[in-house]
Amino acid sequence: MEFNRNQYFFLGVMILLVGAQLRMVSSYTLNAEATRFLAERTHSSGTSATMVSFTSDMGALPPKVISPPEWLGWCLLSVGSVLVLHSLAMKKSG
Repeated sequence: MEFNRNQYFFLGVMILLVGAQLRMVSSYTLNAEATRFLAERTHSSGTSATMVSFTSDMGALPPKVISPPEWLGWCLLSVGSVLVLHSLAMKKSG
């Protein structure tokens, strides 16, 4: 499958918007359901299977805070802008 001009433009705008959001927000705090989902799936440090079952009986886990690195926002902004410019440089189809 080959992308056309509109698909490159749409993908570039979406990646640009996600990059802008990552630059504007410093951290994301997950709700209880998302924290429990990650704890069950990853068994990350500090949350073993016994701890997950223990805390699910007692109440909720402390909310997980995700802090994406600063370079990720800049990277997505760069890739998105290149895709938008590439779509504008392509010839119009049809």
